[in-house]
Amino acid sequence: MKIKRILTAGLMGLSMGLAATASAEPVKVGMITTLSGGGSGLGIDVRDGFMLAVKQAGNKDLSVVVEDDARKPALAVQIADKMIQSEKVDILTGIIWSNLAMAVVPGAVAQGKIYISPNAGPSQLAGRGCHPNYFNASFQNDILPEGMGAYANKVGLKKTFIMAPNYPAGRDVLNGYKRFYKGELASETYTKLGQTDYAAEIAQIRASGADSVFVFLPGGMGIAFMKQYAQSGVSIPVMGPAFSFDQGILKAVGQAAVGAKNASHWSKDLDFPGNKPFVEAFEKEYGRLPSLYAVQGFDTASLILSAMKKASIKDTDAFRAALKEADFDSPRGKLKFGNNQHLIQTIYVREVIKEGDIYTNKTEGIALENHQDSYAAKCKM
Repeated sequence: MKIKRILTAGLMGLSMGLAATASAEPVKVGMITTLSGGGSGLGIDVRDGFMLAVKQAGNKDLSVVVEDDARKPALAVQIADKMIQSEKVDILTGIIWSNLAMAVVPGAVAQGKIYISPNAGPSQLAGRGCHPNYFNASFQNDILPEGMGAYANKVGLKKTFIMAPNYPAGRDVLNGYKRFYKGELASETYTKLGQTDYAAEIAQIRASGADSVFVFLPGGMGIAFMKQYAQSGVSIPVMGPAFSFDQGILKAVGQAAVGAKNASHWSKDLDFPGNKPFVEAFEKEYGRLPSLYAVQGFDTASLILSAMKKASIKDTDAFRAALKEADFDSPRGKLKFGNNQHLIQTIYVREVIKEGDIYTNKTEGIALENHQDSYAAKCKM
């Protein structure tokens, strides 16, 4: 597979609190992400957010190698091996899907490479499987559904039909919802990863007696489900983590998603100093509103750049310490890592709205404040 090389050039765009300061040592990043096939929109957003931060920083000591994993675990492992052995990258990042992360990350960190997740947050890497070389700049899979479970209790939902794809993130998400939700489950249903026909599942929802539906269906899966659900005439309210109601999905689904509640660690209307400039810069650069995947890519690059100002990549302990400080202004506000090097962050409830001609999300309130994932206590770092 052809490797696309992106070498950073001069300063462009607005500064986001990252000055164009040269590091003592060059840093080479290998980005393995999904750029083709199902779910490619997620990888494209992570890549574009990452490269926006790099461009704005103008740091010529940071270089990036990007390659497409096509959502295939075996291919992701092959690419990672090549980047480590042949490309001699210092840091790996980019993986969207938790099954790919579980295939790549343990081997990469064992070889002394730092891996920073811009999306996937499997529970196995947050608890006993935590590692000094593994940082998560996005979320642990369970925390957004935990927020949704807390919201369901607050508004008095009593019987929820829950559904997700049968892979690590899907199982984590449903476990997260169940951990906080105090009501009855109408059904716990697992679908195939990449599934696009939900007629059978919608029939089950119709007959379930549920007062609510909680779904985790990222990318094209969410688009297919929401369109079919709207066409079915079933009126049971749908909710879920932000992945099922993010910008790319809303653009494709449109009116059918309006009113849906979802839990997120970011929204474009949050009042943090770095947020509005990020939204404006991303929209100017790429001609579309950013998604939460774009924010996570942006923060991953910003995190690396902030560490480069303080330490040499050759001094692994010092560089990891600089990463953990997260000394930059994120669109999410000031970031703070927990003991397992996953973020402690506030989970918001959003509602899908139509804003002019654009379908987007509006922040409704806080579900969980300064929330740490449920696996951190098992991490012995």
